[in-house]
Amino acid sequence: MSAPATDTLQSSIEPAQSDEVIFPPGDLYSDEPPLETDLHRDQIDLLIRLLKWLWQDRQDFYASGNLTVYYSPRQRKSEDFRGPDFFVVLGTEKRPRKSWVVWEEEGRYPNVIVELLSESTADTDRGLKKQIYQDTFRTPDYFWFDPNTLEFQGFHLVDGAYQDLSANEQGWLWSHQLQLFLGVYGEKLRFFTAEGQLVPTPEESAAAEQQRANAEQQRADKLAAKLRELGVDPETILGS
Repeated sequence: MSAPATDTLQSSIEPAQSDEVIFPPGDLYSDEPPLETDLHRDQIDLLIRLLKWLWQDRQDFYASGNLTVYYSPRQRKSEDFRGPDFFVVLGTEKRPRKSWVVWEEEGRYPNVIVELLSESTADTDRGLKKQIYQDTFRTPDYFWFDPNTLEFQGFHLVDGAYQDLSANEQGWLWSHQLQLFLGVYGEKLRFFTAEGQLVPTPEESAAAEQQRANAEQQRADKLAAKLRELGVDPETILGS
């Protein structure tokens, strides 16, 4: 008895079975899950912009976020990968990348990692990821920050194990790798210089420069007014 027509049709459209394993191409784009909130996205963007602005004259680092780091010992992108929320690699070429592939980057892992906690990721960030960054990545500086609760903690790798970083009087933590402090300012995680100065955004830098220019103009205007009160033409002294 012949097979029903529906069975014949089904068998004709089923793909042929194969034992061959197909690996992704070498230039695979990062495929990280969507960020949970605007706070998480904005915080990642802020850290990246701040460091790139501060180090705009440097060409020996790579800073990114929510980008996949592939680190399989067998050099396979189908296994062993993580996506830190923010990370920095030092001693490398500053150029755009689709993902960070350790075996294509002379074996370099991130020097600094910041994870942003959320209800769904906090346990992993505090546990599994911390273990991987300590034992496999050997990332010297690891921090986590919760954009909602402002929980902030950091670690530095000492003799192969993470040790808690001690905060200074302002509550900031020192990054040995970046030679910068990280601390909460305006409910955001920000960078501070060794001298304690807030690392500004480009917009903050422009606003500060405009403020200085306005102050200089006000001083010049006051001086000119005082000279006029004394019967002196300021143009003859200050110039046009």
